[in-house]
Amino acid sequence: MKMVLVGYMGSGKSTIGRLIAHNLGVSFIDLDHLIEVESGLSVTDLFAQKGVIYFRKLEQSLLQQVLSQNTSYVLSTGGGTPAYGDNMSLILSASDHVVYLQMSVSALVDRLMVEKTTRPLIAHLPDQDLPEFIGKHLFERLPFYAKASVHVLVDHLSPQECVERIMSQTLLT
Repeated sequence: MKMVLVGYMGSGKSTIGRLIAHNLGVSFIDLDHLIEVESGLSVTDLFAQKGVIYFRKLEQSLLQQVLSQNTSYVLSTGGGTPAYGDNMSLILSASDHVVYLQMSVSALVDRLMVEKTTRPLIAHLPDQDLPEFIGKHLFERLPFYAKASVHVLVDHLSPQECVERIMSQTLLT
């Protein structure tokens, strides 16, 4: 069983992915963590030192490696992963379940405002520009996220409620 979680940064992919993997007794893989291990740099430093194109190419290469594994896992992707190259097609063809963790712009702003400095895409933005930036990004990425087989609105759900909803919608209960 291969499950891939997609959604905007801050939507809870890593937190929820760990919980689902634990519930299912399978491996949890965080694509951003793999990138950090492979590059020897944090995502923030990788963006700063090598640039976004280098990051996306490394991300795509590692995504392909993970998707080709013959083991069961839950994979959390980066927020932009599905929108780069043919990543979403690869994810859909290699996975049993693709889950979109959907959040409203206002919920994302609330969540990301407190962790802005650790997010390279938004660290440089003035606080007042965050809603417009997130709204624009969501609009651009929605066609990719929307291809997921399961959509869960997570705005007002606890991580455990998200897990229960995903497990029931994917019939993994």
